[in-house]
Parts: sequence; structure tokens; C-alpha cells
Amino acid sequence: MGLDVADDAGVYRLTDEIALIQTLDFFTPIVDDPYDFGRIAAANALSDVYAMGGRPVTAMNIVCFPIKDLDKQILRSILQGGLDIMHKAGAVLVGGHSVEDPELKYGLSVTGVVHPQRFLTNAAARPGDLLILTKPLGTGILATALKAGELDQGATRRITELMAALNKDAAEAMAGVKVNACTDITGFGLLGHCLEMAAASHVGIKIYAEKVPLIPEAKPFVAMGLLPGGSYKNQNFCAKHLKIDAAVDPFLVDIFSDPQTSGGLLIAAPPRTASALVQKLKEKNTPAAAVIGEVLEANPGTIQCC
Repeated sequence: MGLDVADDAGVYRLTDEIALIQTLDFFTPIVDDPYDFGRIAAANALSDVYAMGGRPVTAMNIVCFPIKDLDKQILRSILQGGLDIMHKAGAVLVGGHSVEDPELKYGLSVTGVVHPQRFLTNAAARPGDLLILTKPLGTGILATALKAGELDQGATRRITELMAALNKDAAEAMAGVKVNACTDITGFGLLGHCLEMAAASHVGIKIYAEKVPLIPEAKPFVAMGLLPGGSYKNQNFCAKHLKIDAAVDPFLVDIFSDPQTSGGLLIAAPPRTASALVQKLKEKNTPAAAVIGEVLEANPGTIQCC
């Protein structure tokens, strides 16, 4: 698996029993606390391995840091946050690279393993599959509110912990049931990643708008117009392939296009196993475990919100 589809990571077979999953991700700070930024950035990078059905084994730090302008303790805190999340994932830090840069950035290059016949992709959803989401949406909107000084400490802590939560438990729940396709919801938002899955799998996707789990604090900020710039880009990207029923509240479309950081997994599973998967996700105490839509044979490469 490589550049032929817009998947979450590359997969390279080493033997008949082992394939490597390789990915990397890094970005600028999304929260003020350096330690929390490190946790979130690491969880976000590790998520791609889980989305491919694999297990992370090693990681390398990617650091851009303005060493002449910021205290080294900030860097130490960022790296400690990332290391703590790596340990939770069961991965080992084996090195990394740093450069002096006027703009702070941090992330990981991650290597995982999976059986060559059991890795997941966003290109294998089948008509009749049900779509399951494992984290609520709205982190991009609330991060924008945080930058504007509009988010209280309680909400800040809740979204921080949500973004720092690994998708490890969701991946372990998937391993025990039949799953056809998977991706994680990150910068393209729910709509963008659904569109990628629909295009790669040559299927249509229907989203049950009222069933999608949302962070409760997101709605009032949408009403205030506190949307990240990526939301508009995502809506424009999806517009030609998106049909929205008149009954769908417009604020939901804004949240569905909200770029997520370290979002949940979007899983396509046959109806006969979807209920068992939802139950396993609940037993694992994942942030969400909701059936939010279905995969259609008609209108491939399109999304319908109803």
C-alpha cells in the first residue's frame, strides 16, 4: 500500500507473517501547555498505525524549535508528553531529528507492524456496511475558541484529554470482529475523510446527521462564527460530491467539516458484526461508539447527509 490511494500510512511486506506500517505527522501547537501539546501530537501521529489495523512498535521525534527564543524546558516538556503517550501505546522511542526553526513544530515518524493479510485500508468499504465513529467531533472549533480566549478551563481540559487519547482501544476492539475498511478523522474532517473512503472504495456514503457524536460545547461557537479556516476549505472540497437534505441543520455541516486533531476512527463493518463492534468499543470505554451512517452501492464517490 503506497501512493495509489489516499490512505493513512504505507504498508510494506517483509515476510509472509509481518508487514511494516510507516507514517509520520507533525504540526504547530494546538494548545498552550507544552506537555499537553506533546501528548496530542504523539497520539495524532500514532493514530495512522491504528487506522491501518496495526500495532506501533517504534517512533522517532520530529522537532522544529526556536532555541534562541524559547526556554529549553518547553522543549523538554513537549518531548516528555510525547514519550508518555508512546509508552501508553507500547512503542519505543529510537531517535529523531531536530532543527532550529522560528516556528515550533513537533510530531513523530512511526513504524508499526501488521499481518500482510490483515491490514486495513480506506479503499475496501462495501455496500451494506455500517459506519462507526469512535470520537466525537468539534476539536477544531474548540481549539479556535481557545486561541480566541473564549474557552473555559473545563472545556479546555476535556478537549485536551480527548485529543491526547490514543485510538489503541478502538483498534483492539476492531481486531476481534470483521471490519472491511477504516480511516481516522483528522484534518479533512468527517466529510473529507468520508469522501476519500467513498472515492477509494467506489461506493456512496450516507451519514445519519443526528447520530454523529459531537462535543457539546462546539455548537454555540459555531453560532458565533468561530470556525477554523480548514472548515471552509473542507466544505469547498466536498461541495461537488455532497448532497445535504433540507432537514439537516446547517450547523451540523460546519461541524462535519471541522478539521480534527487526533480524531477517532471511522470504521466500515458489515451489519452482522457492527453491533458486536459497538459493544466492544463501549466495553473499552472509547470516547464514542456510534453507528453514524451506511455504505451505498448507488452514487459512488458521493456523500449524502440526511
